[in-house]
Amino acid sequence: MHRRQSNSLWIEGTTRVGKTEYLVKEFRQWVALRVNRQPERLAKEGLTDAILVFAANNQNRLELSDRLAESVEGTYPIICKTPVGFIVDEVVLFWPLIFKQLEIKAQFPLRLRPETEQELATKLWREEPDWEILTKENGEYRFVRQTLDLLQLAGSSGITPDEIPTILEQGFPERTTDLNLYNRIGELLLQWREWCLQRGILTYGLIYELYWRYLLLNPQYQQHLRQRHQIILADDTDDYPAIAADLFELLLDQGVKGIFTYNPHGQIRLGLNADPNYLHKLAQRCQKIELKPTESAIAQPPIAHQCSNLAQQIIFENVYGSDFPDFVQSIQVISRAELLRATSQHLVRTVKEQGIPLQEIAIIAPGLDEIGRYTLIEMLSAQGIAVTPVNEQRPLISDPTVRSLLTLMALVYPGIGRLVDRDSIAEMLTILSQVSTQTGLVPQIDPVRAGLIADHCYQVDSELPDLLAIESFSRWDRLGNQAASAYHKICNWVESNKVEQQKQCYVTPAIFLSRAINYFLGKSSEIKNNNTLSSLRKLMESAQHYWEVDRRLRQTQPTLQTQAVTVAQFISLLRRGTIAANHQKNNQFTTVKNAVSLATIFQYRSLRTAHRFHYWLDAGSSLWEQGGSAILFGAQLFLQEWSGQSWFPEDQYLMDQQRLARIIQDLFGRVSEKVILCHSDLGVNGAEQIGALFPLVQASRQID
Repeated sequence: MHRRQSNSLWIEGTTRVGKTEYLVKEFRQWVALRVNRQPERLAKEGLTDAILVFAANNQNRLELSDRLAESVEGTYPIICKTPVGFIVDEVVLFWPLIFKQLEIKAQFPLRLRPETEQELATKLWREEPDWEILTKENGEYRFVRQTLDLLQLAGSSGITPDEIPTILEQGFPERTTDLNLYNRIGELLLQWREWCLQRGILTYGLIYELYWRYLLLNPQYQQHLRQRHQIILADDTDDYPAIAADLFELLLDQGVKGIFTYNPHGQIRLGLNADPNYLHKLAQRCQKIELKPTESAIAQPPIAHQCSNLAQQIIFENVYGSDFPDFVQSIQVISRAELLRATSQHLVRTVKEQGIPLQEIAIIAPGLDEIGRYTLIEMLSAQGIAVTPVNEQRPLISDPTVRSLLTLMALVYPGIGRLVDRDSIAEMLTILSQVSTQTGLVPQIDPVRAGLIADHCYQVDSELPDLLAIESFSRWDRLGNQAASAYHKICNWVESNKVEQQKQCYVTPAIFLSRAINYFLGKSSEIKNNNTLSSLRKLMESAQHYWEVDRRLRQTQPTLQTQAVTVAQFISLLRRGTIAANHQKNNQFTTVKNAVSLATIFQYRSLRTAHRFHYWLDAGSSLWEQGGSAILFGAQLFLQEWSGQSWFPEDQYLMDQQRLARIIQDLFGRVSEKVILCHSDLGVNGAEQIGALFPLVQASRQID
């Protein structure tokens, strides 16, 4: 039994009751006391006065860091991290302590991105004799992704990889086959783990395990922690992995003061490595402060709280006959196309008639297909309403500039001509011939002329495709001097780089891409004002990472493959669409001023903000009560509270109901003026929509 940590605080409360504000206030008081009387004693004991600050995700981290710095007027250094960010940094920083224990080669660790991890694991496991049998049911991509996710779930929960097969067998016994599938999954993961460690390669799953299993238990590391940190500030601990609680308990045992906040209606990342109930055990070590909605100046208005309670009574207790106040209204149509149009029209009318600022409106959907997202944005943009998708994951390959640069690579590197066709050549000629004018970027080779050139001047060859001279087209004079000159410029650049590539094998594709961007796009001033800049930045980051990994692998397998083959694999990786164009590590959930926010439920809740108006799209969809992609396969079996008993459909149903209850309470806590339930009788696939929120639609007042 742990002794009660009387100087630590556990701040608990529902959505927007001032938990973070309380944490900031306590930090300000701690700094004032520290500055006045502690520096000499700390120096005498060899301790530093550093603060360990945590936030649930990167956007929350930036906001919390700013609030803490402002609270002390910048007089105290603030370094704020997410739990996974802290763990990654610690594993890299104290890597010598780890490789000594594991007795592996001393080399600087190289962290894999998820898409590269997926590709390398697939290559390794494809050599297994029973690979086709293993992947037959779910397909190769999904099998590999789920298997790697299991390693991450285990690592974040403080469970060794060896235990994974037993956990799966206990939790899902009905899925066991003659193949002994779970044991094979365990063997594949151990094989992958060993393969990575021998090469100094780290994945998130491996990093989690190395931290709790080898670093956190190391006395030398524990001493470093005690010397470095005197206080922990952890906001939204209901979204932290289980091993974060082990770290916090270790520091509390060493006398470090802790200030934690916790939202029982949060738990947004439950199913994605978070273990909120395990983190809640820290409350026993602290003075508990419970904040009530009625005591907060920023909490939802009483009417929102009342509607939240009514909604749950209707959904979970089948209490009918209670109409919603006008705080909740609904748009009800038959088809999905009508719904998108009606929602757009109502939003435009709300903005124009009531003067609601765009940044005070959010459209929230349980899951948003690309067609629906595009249609909404187009309809609203046509009416002068700007829309910003929150954390939009647009595939990098969707950018025509990226596609054109990849086509350019396939023209220069030998042996990968099969990746080029006439359409991609025509697109490349148009994109790379753009010049900046007063009206924007204008191609010197328009799409029609580019198509003619591709038809007559592109020489198809699987080994060495080529761009022939413009005179190969018998009517080249009809193209005009401008297009002919631009084409000549592109041809000369391709030819000169082919020659250089043959002479200098050390010119990596990352360097090649950098040169191409500088030559063809570097003088286009308007590139800074559109999505192309973020796409190019992501392309360069991806290329540099890919060849860092390739270089590391060649250290253990010098005759791995030719560079051209690696280039072909890189192009294929991008074309599969697994890399997002606008993934910004330090700005994950940014919204834009003077624009309506468009987000999925998970994205919006992770943003931890509030709006005056909510539009809940597809209110009758069954996706509202399903976790979807926010739930990893088998996640419930890796919670510390799991009983070890088999997981049945009724267990999943109960978990879904609990999640839906949290979603309703959380969303109602983030709206102050109006909720519009947007419902169509038929969904995207034409099926009738009578999900869990459908009774709310029926109980609300319908807008004409």
